[in-house]
Amino acid sequence: MKIAILDDYQDTVRTLPCFRKVAGHDVTVFNDHVQDVDALAERLKDAEVLVLIRERTQIRTPLLERLPNLRLISQRSVYPHIDVDTCTALGIVVSSSQHPGTPSYATAELTWALILAAMRRVPQQIASMKAGAWQSGIGSTLRNKTLGIFGYGRIGSVVAGYGKAFGMNTVVWARPNSMVRAKAEGHLVAPSKIAFFERCDVLSLHMRLVEATRGIVTFDDLRRMKPTALIVNTSRAPLIAPGALEEALKTGRPGLAAIDVYEDEPMLDTEHPLLKMDNVVCTPHIGYVSREEYEIQFTDIFDQIVAYASGEPINVVNPDVLAAPQRRGVTAAAAAG
Repeated sequence: MKIAILDDYQDTVRTLPCFRKVAGHDVTVFNDHVQDVDALAERLKDAEVLVLIRERTQIRTPLLERLPNLRLISQRSVYPHIDVDTCTALGIVVSSSQHPGTPSYATAELTWALILAAMRRVPQQIASMKAGAWQSGIGSTLRNKTLGIFGYGRIGSVVAGYGKAFGMNTVVWARPNSMVRAKAEGHLVAPSKIAFFERCDVLSLHMRLVEATRGIVTFDDLRRMKPTALIVNTSRAPLIAPGALEEALKTGRPGLAAIDVYEDEPMLDTEHPLLKMDNVVCTPHIGYVSREEYEIQFTDIFDQIVAYASGEPINVVNPDVLAAPQRRGVTAAAAAG
């Protein structure tokens, strides 16, 4: 099959051991990012399988309708960037492993790296030395401070464990069932959302972006934080109401931010307000970008391709396409599977 892999910025995928799983297929890897529909339609016109790296490219109806050969989209995790109903109507299988019970340790580790970098002013100290100066300002330690985990899921629970190892007092605010689990695992649970934001010295967001969580962190929430507090977002930018973070930082509550995710990605605007603030640490959405994490993710992605090629698709998020294959020529074996 003709396989197209999009948005492999570092040209890493072909170097992974799991890449051998698609040996024998005609694989094309694209290292740049393109969102223009005309350009993508030309680029993908012959593709039978499309491999996506998370949510880097939007796969919407106007594009899907111009890809007559596409039969399978294979990716990992959530899929708000794919028009799944259109895929079903066109006979395109969407396979996406939801990796139940498996946290992204890479994202949890980056979260902790950002916490340390922001609290100890590591980027500012490095910049000071590169400018020929010595110490620049003074940072803060973490021991005995309060770490807030907003969303106690697979990643949030790991970050909470890191907090304990650093001698922090952990407090959680999340869905009721998650707070019960957090309490059972030895963490404090905040009595209210207001108290949670007021109490935290470091507050880290760990939620999926769905309609219920879009804008869940408001300007009023942020302005309740301490002027010495840090907010960290390695999840999704729209969890915070548009413009709320920049405005809150300008008022001095919270005093610090560490951000890995943005409203529009890739974020290449050097004039972005967050990049202009000395009290903000920014990284380019690298939470899951590690060689080990890629191996885990692409093992799932390539296994889905192998399964489809053998007529037994797995992790299908639009199973109706198997019951009533449309014009894309899903194989009889796949339809029966």
